[in-house]
Amino acid sequence: MRSVTLIAPAKINLYLEIIGSRPDGFHELAMVLQTISLSDRITINPIGIDAITIRSNDPSLPNDHSNLAYRAAALMVKQFPDMMARYGGIEIEINKRIPVAAGLAGGSSNAAAVLVGLDLIWDLGLTQDELQTLGAEIGSDVPFCISGGTALATGRGEVLSPLLNLDNLYVVLAKFRNIAISTPWAYQTYRQQFSSSYISEADDLKSRQQRVHSGPMVAAIMKRDGAKIGQLLHNDLEKVALPEYPQVADLRDAFIAQGVLGAMMSGSGPTVFALVESQAEADRVSDAVQNQIANQNLLLWTTKFVSTGIHLAES
Repeated sequence: MRSVTLIAPAKINLYLEIIGSRPDGFHELAMVLQTISLSDRITINPIGIDAITIRSNDPSLPNDHSNLAYRAAALMVKQFPDMMARYGGIEIEINKRIPVAAGLAGGSSNAAAVLVGLDLIWDLGLTQDELQTLGAEIGSDVPFCISGGTALATGRGEVLSPLLNLDNLYVVLAKFRNIAISTPWAYQTYRQQFSSSYISEADDLKSRQQRVHSGPMVAAIMKRDGAKIGQLLHNDLEKVALPEYPQVADLRDAFIAQGVLGAMMSGSGPTVFALVESQAEADRVSDAVQNQIANQNLLLWTTKFVSTGIHLAES
């Protein structure tokens, strides 16, 4: 069995609206998702024993079933049991650049890379739809991480409608290393505070999803209008996260003060991102915010929109 190395990009949310509750306990969502070039590098190597092992350059990363990459491999072994018997076990090597627990889908992207990598190594010939169906069993972000680009996501985030791919905007990411926001906490707290506004009827849910399909954010994306996209950034989870974590709110405000196209918390946070039109502007904003806040726990990255999800690394 040959080794394979894949690039696993991060993602941000340009739009996140919580519409209501689902019978499965998740929330009904309408989101616009965007792949960015900040990425991890995943190498899958054959090993001589029937086992799944994880190695990483990040010592904080778990190497057991709590790691989504491990769960992706375990799911593939369960679905295709003859493959491990034929080829033996695998070692998953994760070269981590996406910050952990940052609202950037790093774990989901790693899992997506394992699904794609094992499909290639085992010569299964799975379609993208089949891989995404498997990915939805692991996590709501995994199907999008497989395909990447720009997409509208509904359901719990696994129902995808591709949009015009954007590659004309740059992103400055920032987070405090000492702040972590639990995704379950964010959604549970939102439910406690705002469930009275939830839509519950199936027809009303479908109607609300369709309004997002034809709404201002999607229209701005189709026109590749970066300024309008920045103005229309929206994340319902900011309503609960920012009051609880004022440093995250201050970070967003620091970006806005620099005259960016728009700034917002991504997903459940704590990462905040700002949209700009060039690498030079991204570098300027990053330096300015770093100097303004001057906190040793503040981490910043500059990156850009990309139109691909999981893909093979160049040799």
